[in-house]
Amino acid sequence: MLKLGIIGTNWITKQFVEAAEETKRYQLTRVYSRREETAKEFGADFGVTTVSTDLNEFMTSGDVDVIYIASPNSLHFEQSKAALLAGKHVIVEKPAVTKLTEWQELVALAKEQKLFIFEAARNIHEDSFRKVTELLPDASELLGANLNFMKYSSRYDLVLAGEEPNIFSPKFAGGALMDLGVYVMYAAIAWFGRPTSYHYFAQKITTGVDGKGTIILRYPNFDVTMQTGKIANSDLPSEIYTQKETIHLDAVNSIETINVLDLKTQELRNVPATRLENPMVEEATDFADVIENPTSEALQTSYNDWLEIGAIVHELMEQMRQEAGIKFPTDSF
Repeated sequence: MLKLGIIGTNWITKQFVEAAEETKRYQLTRVYSRREETAKEFGADFGVTTVSTDLNEFMTSGDVDVIYIASPNSLHFEQSKAALLAGKHVIVEKPAVTKLTEWQELVALAKEQKLFIFEAARNIHEDSFRKVTELLPDASELLGANLNFMKYSSRYDLVLAGEEPNIFSPKFAGGALMDLGVYVMYAAIAWFGRPTSYHYFAQKITTGVDGKGTIILRYPNFDVTMQTGKIANSDLPSEIYTQKETIHLDAVNSIETINVLDLKTQELRNVPATRLENPMVEEATDFADVIENPTSEALQTSYNDWLEIGAIVHELMEQMRQEAGIKFPTDSF
């Protein structure tokens, strides 16, 4: 049983802890928050009374094997680094970092410490996502794709009222690309690999970050167009085009419906897909498999694939932000 410590006491942390315990591979043992009352209140839902308000005490505690980090984006890198130096495995919410060099440093440190670091880009771990992967033909037969994930955030109401909530603040590495955009980027890179060129048409808001935008990835013989945003809603499906079929998806994360249209016969077939009630169970299972089986060649190959996908995603996202003029305090461009 992996002893789990958490940083962050929001809804996504609760969902991950519930998923982790559902796998029966983890046990929540310690909660960190700057406010003791908040930590105790969160822990009470899981029968946990051991809390920390001092981050160093939390990191070095002996009752934690793996730390799940769901703090504001701008804190992810330093907290992940501290956890690895303290000898803990790390699961860090997306986006794990704001720049490629940070990701490379964390990956190298994990290897040096004989530990594992995972970015919780959950969609690539879902069984339905893998089923789509199995449907894809050779790259030479691909014609393109449209991937969409855009959902209005109620916190944009605060922006409209003149405030700057974390999720829309450059100080906290916020914005559409750094939130929902991570899902479409991970999907595209996992399915199609590194593009030959790319561009981000960002629609910036008053805080200086992007509220929504369009991403275009160019490949040798096709393009992938992606919409993402947090200041508007989209109910558009996602589609992948091949020389023989069109693959219709209801989403790029938590995929529930996969339909394949045969272009020649115009027959539509459904590929059975299961969306779990808690969409974080599959990633929690994958992470536990790797941690508990460090000598498994197959699992370590999967782990290294995730790290490489992450490297490409963070490289491209950093350069897209630079192109769009979306600058965070730690950026040098």
